[in-house]
Amino acid sequence: MDAGFIGLGVMGQPMALNLVRAGTPVVVFNRTPARCEPLRAAGAQVAASPAEVFERAETVFLMLADDRAVDAVCGRGTPAFAARLAGRTVVHMGTTSPEYSAGLRDAVLAAGGRYVEAPVSGSRVPAEQGELVAMLAGDDEAVRAVRPLLAPMCRETFDCGAVPGALLMKLSVNLFLISLVTGLTEAFHFAGRHGLDQRLLRDVLDAGPMASAVSRVKAAKLLARDFAVQAAAADVLKNNRLIAESARKAGLASPLLDVCHALYEETVAHGHGDEDMVAVLHALEARTAGDPDRQVTTGLR
Repeated sequence: MDAGFIGLGVMGQPMALNLVRAGTPVVVFNRTPARCEPLRAAGAQVAASPAEVFERAETVFLMLADDRAVDAVCGRGTPAFAARLAGRTVVHMGTTSPEYSAGLRDAVLAAGGRYVEAPVSGSRVPAEQGELVAMLAGDDEAVRAVRPLLAPMCRETFDCGAVPGALLMKLSVNLFLISLVTGLTEAFHFAGRHGLDQRLLRDVLDAGPMASAVSRVKAAKLLARDFAVQAAAADVLKNNRLIAESARKAGLASPLLDVCHALYEETVAHGHGDEDMVAVLHALEARTAGDPDRQVTTGLR
């Protein structure tokens, strides 16, 4: 049977393309049909509905925005759910709360299906290059069966134990990423306001021990004031909220995350949600200008 792929957004489309180009028979669906056309041109079959994907595919990858989208394509809460999931493996690759994922696992298993968490670390460019890093959780047999299918999309995969271990690991990784990129953006803002050559700042950072693939890519975008999306600010805010909620439930302090949370709320509230996460620069610039109307106080403090 074919592999299925539902959700062809900024990340999902290049991921599915890499699966097709590796020779895997793939059937795809996306709510916006135009997103399917590059997949059709590459040789994938395009389904008319999510139900058709589940009918034709034994393993279905879901790269969707949130839990509501996942429930909708699976038919969760309707009589269609059991029929779609029986005998199928669902691979949940998006980022949702760990609690939601654990509940979905229970529902899939009760319907006679198998469930694997496989959130990925990386943005659009690594997705295009097949260089994502996947974190896997679930039944050992199901994880073993899914791992070869992930090879065209992911440079490495890591076993994170039982569900929701993979999503908790992804939230840990994203906490570091959000803090890192926000700090880098603030450093460029600081240097620029002191009249320093930001290209020199980039060169100094690149030469030192703090350089990374992320810092190099994001520094180039900051230099050019290039806000074309790789990881959207709105998605970063969603991740920030999920991490903050998990921290609160565990009774954990997260002071750096809370500051980032407020900054990304300000970034999104003022129209930059569809821009890259370095658009947090706009929030820093607004605060520097002393505009109190541009500041949003997060409720998760």
